[in-house]
Amino acid sequence: MKAYRASILSFSGLGAELEAHLEGDGLLVVGADAHNPSRQVILAAGDYNTTLSNWTRQHREALRVEDIEQLPGKILAPGFVDLHVHYPQLDVIGSPADGLLPWLENYTFAQEMKFQDFNHAASVAELFLDELTNNGVTTALTFASSHKHSVEALFKAAQKRRLRLITGLCLMDQHAPQGLQQQTDTSLDESEALIRHWHGVDRLGYAITPRFVPTSSRAQLEGAGELAKQHPSTWIQSHVSENTDEIAWVQSLHPESRSYLSVYDNFGLLRERSVYAHCIYLDDEDRALLRERKAAAALCPTSNLFLGSGHFDYARAERHGFMYGLGSDVGGGTSFSPFKTMLGAFYTAQQQNSPGGHPPQYASKAQHLWWQHTAGAAQALGLEGVIGNLKVGHEADFLILNPKATPLLARRTAQAQNTQELLFSMIVLGDDRLVERTVIS
Repeated sequence: MKAYRASILSFSGLGAELEAHLEGDGLLVVGADAHNPSRQVILAAGDYNTTLSNWTRQHREALRVEDIEQLPGKILAPGFVDLHVHYPQLDVIGSPADGLLPWLENYTFAQEMKFQDFNHAASVAELFLDELTNNGVTTALTFASSHKHSVEALFKAAQKRRLRLITGLCLMDQHAPQGLQQQTDTSLDESEALIRHWHGVDRLGYAITPRFVPTSSRAQLEGAGELAKQHPSTWIQSHVSENTDEIAWVQSLHPESRSYLSVYDNFGLLRERSVYAHCIYLDDEDRALLRERKAAAALCPTSNLFLGSGHFDYARAERHGFMYGLGSDVGGGTSFSPFKTMLGAFYTAQQQNSPGGHPPQYASKAQHLWWQHTAGAAQALGLEGVIGNLKVGHEADFLILNPKATPLLARRTAQAQNTQELLFSMIVLGDDRLVERTVIS
C-alpha cells in the first residue's frame, strides 16, 4: 500500500454536465485489490484530512503520516489513454507528405517492412513504450505491423512493464507492397493464435485490426468479422473517412455499400469495443450508426492537421452522442505528447467557431479536452470505471505533474484563477517535462 499527498484531478458527468474537480490538498491511497491482489487499485481519494480520518476509522491498519509521500505543489492526474497510435511508425514522424495515400506509399510502408526482423521490432517496441510512458500515456490502443512477431514483441515489452496495452496483427492481403501483404487464411489463423495466447493476459488485450478497407479483401474482412463474433471481448480497430481520395477508393471497391463506415458494419466489424480512427467525412447516418452500434471514434488532430486531411466535426458528434476520444496517431501525428494532441483538438474545435458554422458547445473547453484523453477515451474502449479517472476502484495508473516544470509554465500556472485556466495553461505550455513521474498500476 502507498499513499500520496498532492492536488488530485478527477472528472464526473458527461457532455455539458462534465466537471473537472481539483482537490487542492488531496490524499490518494493505492494498494492491492481485495478480489485480485495482483491488481493495484485506488483504495481512497479525496480531501487530505477527511480521507486520512476516514481511513483510520475504517481500517485496522492506520495510515501514518511518515508513510505518505508528500508532493507539495504537484498534481495527481489520471494517466492518459491514447486511442490510436502506430508503433511501427515511430521512425515515420516528421516525414513530409502531400496527403495520406502518398505518405503511406513513400514513407510508411517502407518502414513497416522492416518489422519482418524480430530484433528490429523488439528494439522499436522498447523505445515506443518509453515514449508513451515518458509522456504520461498509461493505456494505448495501437497498431502493430502485418508481421506476427511485431505483435509478440510489443506484447512482451508491455507485459514486462505492466502496461495496459491493446494491439493486434495488421490485416493486409491486397493493395499493399510485397513484404506487407499476407495470405488471407494465414493472417486470420495468426490472428486467432495471437488472441488465444495474449488476450486477457495480465493487462494486455487483443484488437482485430484490418488496416483499412482498401488493403483487405472481402474474404479477409469477412474472416475478421467472424473472429470478432467468436471473441466478443476483443477490440476492433481500423481507419475510416480520413481522406477524400481514400473514400473514393473504398467506393470503387464496394459500390454496394452506402458509405465507407457501412462497409465495416456489413462485415460485422462495428460493435462495442470497436474504435475507428479519424471519422472526418461522416454523414449523419454514419454518426447515428456509430451510436447505435456503441462504436467509438478516435480523433487524431495533429495527424489531420499535418496531412491536411480535414477536421473532425465536434458539433455533429455532440448532437448524435456517439463516443469519442483522442489519439496521437504517431507517425502521421507529430508528437507522443497528450498536451500537443489536446492543443490540436482545441484548434480543431476553434475552426468550427467561425461565423455560419455549427460551433460545438463544450469541445474546446479545457476540462473536456482532458476528458477526451482520459475518462472519455476509457469509455470509448469500454473501460469506464477501470481506467481514466482517479476514483476508488479504478486501476492505479496516474501521473505526478509538476506545473512549475519550466519557468514559463510556472509563471503562467501561478496566475491561473480557477481549474479551467490551470488545465488550459498546461495544455498550451506542457510537454514531457510537465510529467514528473508516470505511476503504473
